[in-house]
Amino acid sequence: MVGYTMKPGDYKLLEVIGDGATATVYKAIHVPTTNVVAVKVLDLDRCNDGNLDKIRRETQTMNLIEHPNIIKAHCSFVVERNLWVVMEFMSEGSCFQRMKMSYPDGIEESAIKSILKETLKALDYLHKQGHIHRDVKAGNILLDKQGTVKLADFGVSACMFDAGDRQRGRNTFVGTPCWMAPEVLQESAGGSGYNYKADIWSFGITALELAHGHAPFSEFPPMKVFLMTLQNAPPGFDDSDHDKKFSKSFKHMVATCLVKDPRKRPTTQKLLKHPFFKHAKPPEVSVKKLLAKSPKVWNGVKTLDRFYHEQLVQSKKLIAEEEASSSQYQRGISAWNFDIEDLKAQAALLPDDDYD
Repeated sequence: MVGYTMKPGDYKLLEVIGDGATATVYKAIHVPTTNVVAVKVLDLDRCNDGNLDKIRRETQTMNLIEHPNIIKAHCSFVVERNLWVVMEFMSEGSCFQRMKMSYPDGIEESAIKSILKETLKALDYLHKQGHIHRDVKAGNILLDKQGTVKLADFGVSACMFDAGDRQRGRNTFVGTPCWMAPEVLQESAGGSGYNYKADIWSFGITALELAHGHAPFSEFPPMKVFLMTLQNAPPGFDDSDHDKKFSKSFKHMVATCLVKDPRKRPTTQKLLKHPFFKHAKPPEVSVKKLLAKSPKVWNGVKTLDRFYHEQLVQSKKLIAEEEASSSQYQRGISAWNFDIEDLKAQAALLPDDDYD
């Protein structure tokens, strides 16, 4: 078994392979062994109350996680005001990156089936261990050249800020708006917390993301997403030619996940028995076929960087446009203390025609 050292000088950071509001992920070399790894560098100054003990507990838990479909955290340590998490490197990047580069309208059902089944195995393990992932999405489903599928970003993200740098409580808002379950949005800071069924909703949204190339409501700014998730019917498939190609069992599986009442959503165990997954091909067959049809993901890093930059610029523009008309709404969201009727009234101030 390889022993990964806890000295920053033992790691040679190479190119950036992932970047977010609170963390940057590097491809790196562990110099003593020459092994290729991924190093996630998290900014501790953006954690709730600077609670390093909480972060250490999270990373210790992550280090103990052992499952073939979950990214292994080899070790973690603090470097000045950053937390370094050394993880296994997945050479083919995330499903999100793969779609943005080669499959903008989504990927074929046979590959989706394999990817989702492997992801579901990971969630089943986490739930049995008493953990909630909290951020299931295509960007956190990673692939390697053998077609292996692994779920990433478990643990540490629970203490971090969201993209707007608003603080959140440990048992309240964690996740990405488009993928978040209604009960997570409705949870107030003093509430009893949501349960593992929130991951099932996110799993259903991820299924739609893989099928369409983007998550439902992803074209809208966050505050619109909050209200649409709470007020609208659950997203799903439509009668378009694109969606007609998907099987009834796939559509049914997604619909069972996207039920607003979390008590009526299936468990991971029940989902694994759904007919949709019965004839799923091994990922080394269907996922490798998917990878063979697209270029190496790291060859497209510069293209992806431009995409991320454009998304960030657009996001900042939308936030600036909304700020004046929605300050009260934003404060309600920021505190995670929901008065839904008041929020609806504030949301009515937003011009809908800008986003039609």
